Amino acid sequence: MGNLATIDIIIFLIYFVVVAGYGIWIYNRKKSAATGSKDYFLAEGSLTWWAIGASLIASNISAEQFIGMSGEGFFVGIAVAAYEWIAAIALIIIAVWFIPIYLKNKIYTMPQFLETRYNKSVSLIMAVFWLFLYVIVNLTSILYLGALAINTLLGGDNLHTIMIGLLLMALLIGLGGMKVIGYTDVIQVAVLIIGGFATVYMALQIVDQRINGVAVGNALAGFQTLINEAPQHFKLILDKPATTTTTLAMPENLNVQKYVVLPGLAMYFAGQWIVNLNYWGCNQYITQRALGADLKTARTGILFAGFLKLFMPIIVMLPGIAAYVLYTKGHLPGFNGVKDGAYSAILSFLPTGLKGLAIAALTAAIVASLAGKVNSISTIFTLDIYKKYLKADATEIQMVRTGRWAIIIAMFVALAFTWTDVLGIGGEGGFTFIQKYTGFISPGVFAMFLLGMFWKRTTGTAALVGVLLGFLLAIFFNSFAVGIFGKETWLYTAFTYEKLENGVVHTITEIPFLINMGWSFFITVIVMVLISLAGPKVNPKAFAIDATMFKVDSRTLIMIVVTVLLLTALYVRFW
Repeated sequence: MGNLATIDIIIFLIYFVVVAGYGIWIYNRKKSAATGSKDYFLAEGSLTWWAIGASLIASNISAEQFIGMSGEGFFVGIAVAAYEWIAAIALIIIAVWFIPIYLKNKIYTMPQFLETRYNKSVSLIMAVFWLFLYVIVNLTSILYLGALAINTLLGGDNLHTIMIGLLLMALLIGLGGMKVIGYTDVIQVAVLIIGGFATVYMALQIVDQRINGVAVGNALAGFQTLINEAPQHFKLILDKPATTTTTLAMPENLNVQKYVVLPGLAMYFAGQWIVNLNYWGCNQYITQRALGADLKTARTGILFAGFLKLFMPIIVMLPGIAAYVLYTKGHLPGFNGVKDGAYSAILSFLPTGLKGLAIAALTAAIVASLAGKVNSISTIFTLDIYKKYLKADATEIQMVRTGRWAIIIAMFVALAFTWTDVLGIGGEGGFTFIQKYTGFISPGVFAMFLLGMFWKRTTGTAALVGVLLGFLLAIFFNSFAVGIFGKETWLYTAFTYEKLENGVVHTITEIPFLINMGWSFFITVIVMVLISLAGPKVNPKAFAIDATMFKVDSRTLIMIVVTVLLLTALYVRFW
């Protein structure tokens, strides 16, 4: 920690001791009460609504948000906040309509849902899919981006040491099971929010000082300066570029690159909803936090998380816009303009003491996400593969032990892939990397879940075809559609632009991946419906749905209304 003062190191060590100590205390306090596999994997009945909400946020906000979304804030601006703000609406939908179905049917894992509603083949295929996705895409990106950011702050010579340190911290928490993860996440999210807001406040003060030349910066004046200096970065809806082919010499080249990532109003009618509803409602990593609770607790916790999501862009996006303004005005001389370095560039301005808090906040986000992710990996492997296919007579102790070994192995695999950035996460851009490659399976998965929940006629054959077709369509639109149908069709508009990487100019032609997701989902749903129409009018494995399941009490309704009103105000202001 050569670039940190003693006080920074002390603050970071206090964070580590508090989280580790609290986790050990929770583990020792709870272990005598319940030691079964459901308690270990789901913390059944142990998590309160505020613990569920905090754990959802702590697990969601990680390196790809701090580093990746700040990078997109630097590159595109506030338009990337759609991922956070639409998530608030998605969480309302999950809380009101999805969670009651999961809890009524005693669903503990997403593959179990697929087996209960469809068949074992669909369940096994998706269990393998999810394990691959969580380990190879999610776990690796969280670890690499997080270690890279902290390494930059500490001087740039400790990447591998930091990777190992982050994994060991996550291992300490993850091996304790979901109850330890859930309750330590309360501290993690507190550190994340306090440290995040402190960083934003200081960044805005720095903008005011450097741009306006005042001796003592004012955060509100700094925010207004960002709006004045970069008005294009405060547009939620990007305009569609007038030309579809650009070169580096053309000003429109940058606008095309932005639109490909966030395709304006079109993304709200395409992949944006699929991204959020699939992530928050059909994702073991997220839903696992609520599956062990009763309906009232689960709903309140999810809606609490949705309310907190409204404020997350302030923490994870504004530093990127601040970096953009400072960079374009020549106040970031050591920054090379690569978007994923924007957050670290801002942190380098922080004074002694605050830098330690900011690193603690970043570490909290990374460790919480790593621990939550490996717990989900171990849950799916143990309950949906080990117990069903490898050792059907496994005892509770054997299942918990297997889950812990799954955590250790998953971490070693992630470390192997990130040691030299085999996957090229740094080149793709962290946030875009995760969204794009998760998007290959999201359309088929979400179609399968949505029809499985709410259309009783959906068959197992349709589900199997749907998940495979969704994956193949995503690949087709991403890699082959332009070559076959051309750049301009009634389905999509593809764009050709040039990008400079490591001194080499690359010419890229692609359809915005959120548009790809939208069409992949739409076509998959149509095919699934047609296949299911050949089956019985009511599938024998369909869930029984009672309208009373979806009724909400007055407190829940108030939380929903407040969230919707705040979100509406944000869109009216920044449209």
